[in-house]
Amino acid sequence: MRRTALFVSAALLTGLLPFAAAGTASGADDPAPVPVDDFEGEIPFANPPEEGIFTWGSDSDDPPTLELAARDDAPQGDKVLAGTYDISGYGGFTHDFAFARPAHDWSASKGIRFWWDGRNNGKKVNFELKDGGANGEASELWTTSFTDDFTGWKQLEIPFTDFTYRTDYQPVGGIDQVLGLTEMWGYALTLPVGVKDQFAMDGVELYGKADQALRANVVTDAAVYPVKEGRSAAVKITVATTGSAPIEEPVTVAYETAGGTGESGKDYTPVKGEVTFPAGTASGASRTVTVATLRDKAGENAETVPLKLTVTGAKAPAENPQVVIDAHGLPYLDAKLPVQKRVADLLSRLSLAEKAGQMTQAERGALTAPGDIAAYDLGSLLSGGGSTPTPNTPEAWAKMIDGFQLRAQATRFQIPLIYGVDAVHGHNNLVGATILPHNIGIGATRNPQVAYEAGKVTAAEVRATGIPWDFAPCLCVARDERWGRTYESFGEDPALVESMETVIQGLQGAASGKDLKRNDKVLATAKHFVGDGGTEFGSSTTGSYTIDQGITKVTRQELEAVHLAPYQDAVDRGVGTFMPSYSSLDILGDGKGAVKMHARADMLNGVLKDRMGFDGFVISDWQAIDQIPGDYASDVRTSINAGLDMIMVPYAYKDFHATLLDEVRAGRVSEKRIDDAVSRILTQKFKLGLFEKPYADTSGASKIGSAEHRAVARKAAAESQVLLKNAGGVLPLKKSQKVYVAGSNADDIGNQTGGWTITWQGSSGDITDGTTVLEGIRKAGGSSVTYSKDASAPTAGSDVGVVVVGETPYAEGVGDVGNGNDLALTDADKAAVDKVCGAMKCVVLVVSGRPQLIGDQPGDIDALVASWLPGTEGDGVADVLYGKRAFTGQLPVTWPKSEAQLPINVGDASYDPQYPYGWGLTTLTKVPEGGKATLKALAVAASLAERAGSEEAGRAIVGKARLLVQQKVGQGITSAVAKPFADADHLLLTGKYAQAVAKLTAAYTAA
Repeated sequence: MRRTALFVSAALLTGLLPFAAAGTASGADDPAPVPVDDFEGEIPFANPPEEGIFTWGSDSDDPPTLELAARDDAPQGDKVLAGTYDISGYGGFTHDFAFARPAHDWSASKGIRFWWDGRNNGKKVNFELKDGGANGEASELWTTSFTDDFTGWKQLEIPFTDFTYRTDYQPVGGIDQVLGLTEMWGYALTLPVGVKDQFAMDGVELYGKADQALRANVVTDAAVYPVKEGRSAAVKITVATTGSAPIEEPVTVAYETAGGTGESGKDYTPVKGEVTFPAGTASGASRTVTVATLRDKAGENAETVPLKLTVTGAKAPAENPQVVIDAHGLPYLDAKLPVQKRVADLLSRLSLAEKAGQMTQAERGALTAPGDIAAYDLGSLLSGGGSTPTPNTPEAWAKMIDGFQLRAQATRFQIPLIYGVDAVHGHNNLVGATILPHNIGIGATRNPQVAYEAGKVTAAEVRATGIPWDFAPCLCVARDERWGRTYESFGEDPALVESMETVIQGLQGAASGKDLKRNDKVLATAKHFVGDGGTEFGSSTTGSYTIDQGITKVTRQELEAVHLAPYQDAVDRGVGTFMPSYSSLDILGDGKGAVKMHARADMLNGVLKDRMGFDGFVISDWQAIDQIPGDYASDVRTSINAGLDMIMVPYAYKDFHATLLDEVRAGRVSEKRIDDAVSRILTQKFKLGLFEKPYADTSGASKIGSAEHRAVARKAAAESQVLLKNAGGVLPLKKSQKVYVAGSNADDIGNQTGGWTITWQGSSGDITDGTTVLEGIRKAGGSSVTYSKDASAPTAGSDVGVVVVGETPYAEGVGDVGNGNDLALTDADKAAVDKVCGAMKCVVLVVSGRPQLIGDQPGDIDALVASWLPGTEGDGVADVLYGKRAFTGQLPVTWPKSEAQLPINVGDASYDPQYPYGWGLTTLTKVPEGGKATLKALAVAASLAERAGSEEAGRAIVGKARLLVQQKVGQGITSAVAKPFADADHLLLTGKYAQAVAKLTAAYTAA
């Protein structure tokens, strides 16, 4: 699933916020302005922790240029801050105050103002304040925006009351989420995206006098107060001030029940009155207003009772709170009824607009107002990659999602939201969660139990934060290592992918769905249907991507055998949702050409729902319907009619909702299709128990990142390690040896966890809790470990070297080869390998999401390990290095010799790789002897196991034959050896044990 980084969307989001009138005159009794920046040279261009102005951006091209330019028309002084920009991702500049000195107190002022040289380009410019916290890079961000819709210099005034807390991105954990203004660390501007332009700014200063109405706020403890019929709701009204100072003047709050769908005197007892907070009242003081509801005997839907608040002397709440009398006495609320009957009853009550709402999924950070959840009857929200609450803790996740669910209670039928995340290798958006190996590593284990346990851990940690839905597993069959999503695949062989689908039971429990109500299970998603792993290099038309989201060109036979095969198993396992692929499918000979999967009714309706019998619901990928040719109305009707049931429209939820209604009313989408979609969605919500328990059950939160869960991830990491070469038995290492550790990925938790970790793309560095490979080695090897990242430290005195090299994080098409990436080791990594391996016996670990081209270097390397992306538990890697566990992993994809060979896969007619699919040496295990005689005996045993249907015996027999062959082959892997060897592993996975041994015998003979 593609995720636009939420940080990038800041300007979009803040562009929707109110902006005060600009250039207004200050009052006659206002104090003199307080200068912040005159741009005459008093503030240098410098980076934190020093005071200074500095630029930033999403890549090397995005930071703007800056200069202090002499201008005759400068509004203040002789110089202005000027620059140019051409931004594709995000970029801007910041003024941070010195970290070593106290923060500034701006609480006496009304707001901040500055001169801006307008270009009249109609673009939004984001303006941000840095409030509280330890320093300018560890503070809360408060944001607003202005529109550059004028020409020439104009002084813009922004009252501090216009700034809102950034919900899409915060650089640190929460501080207090109050714009205190007493500890200010500076400001930042995010410049427009998609326009090449220049800018100039001058005279940043504080203006005006803060009055109490600007510094004091009246808030309620909730926006929605659900209450059972006949009971009372207690609305707590609180006065709060910036800086937490006592109020200087009285604050009065008049209240009155008025409007709503509840009937005064019949459904509730009306209330009207006033509460007063006298001068001197402490910030945080509260008063309570009670609203009593009345009981009747009739079953009915939920009814709203707004409490209108009129505030004097302080800023009023952004919205009036409302009491909601819970729906009651209706069949769909009866948990004892079969799900099918509950769905039918509820569906019969919904309006078309409510049904359209259930089919709409928005990104949580893109909500223009929390009340939109009820206003549009939204069925679902999601967190894209990196879209997290602040602080990014389990408690904050649960609180955030509960807040969203509370909003859904203000709808007529109180249908709970289904909240989704991409937890693709653990709860990977959450700092401190257990991060497991990516799927390619799980595939390397060849152990379905590992996949199952990985699913269990993921589900338990995700559900404990209030999230019932996981956009995983990816069941793609990766056929070209140039694809930036290769690591999301279990491997290149559909039989291997199918064998790992035990992960679905780990996530969901029983295929019937009976376990979905449990607090440690989540709804799973089979993605990306179908063929995303087969896209042709160079066929992508998405930005600078080269292969991701491109075209898969296959015969019908290839489609069925390779790409469709894993999905029938997912349906049989009861997977609750499916997600189509961004890519296009071109079935050779069908006359359709390349058609986007989100538009292929023949595959979604015809194959998935009709032929395979899938009865869950289909969710689109992120903004994916926008890629269907035609206008937006065409995109909507085409995707819905093709079989999509819920559409992920992260920012366009209002447009989608309105457009879908128009399409149905015009008869271009049938109400029958709508009813089918909504029935499928409601069925899963009922199965998940959300109507009975919409809020987070955090009783399992103590297990998030626990030793128990990390032990599962450690075992998975150990079993995922593939030993490609082990000359002279250099592995396992001995504790008595002096070990020299080097390489870019030896001590980097971000690199070893890869993309989709904390943020969409992932990042290098200390981004979450865990053990790096180096830390694991130090714990396993004791004090005899020397570390030098670039191998610059002296090597003398060391017995053996361990060089950990490979990739830095990426996700999706950003990681495509040709899009700023390749499969070669960096020059620094090559140099580290050359230096260490030239000085001593050495082990090279390749930490990556796909095979790396190592060329001639294997001849200089004693032991070579494919470590994949092992997750947060570097101890698991150390376990096999030091012999605590045996190496047992096997290649889930073919390891090529050169990029010119790509794509290269098991079963190819021409097959001459560096290492074949299924290759994997072992340690701590005695390799069978006896050559062909032993292989002949193993062939007989394999036939017996096959006839008996004994999978365990069959795997063990073929495994012995594989070890025997590998020992003879050594590093002398020729095409004649590689092809039957790889074919044997595919045959093993399909239960053809006798044929597998026959192929291994052929490889042995060819060696």
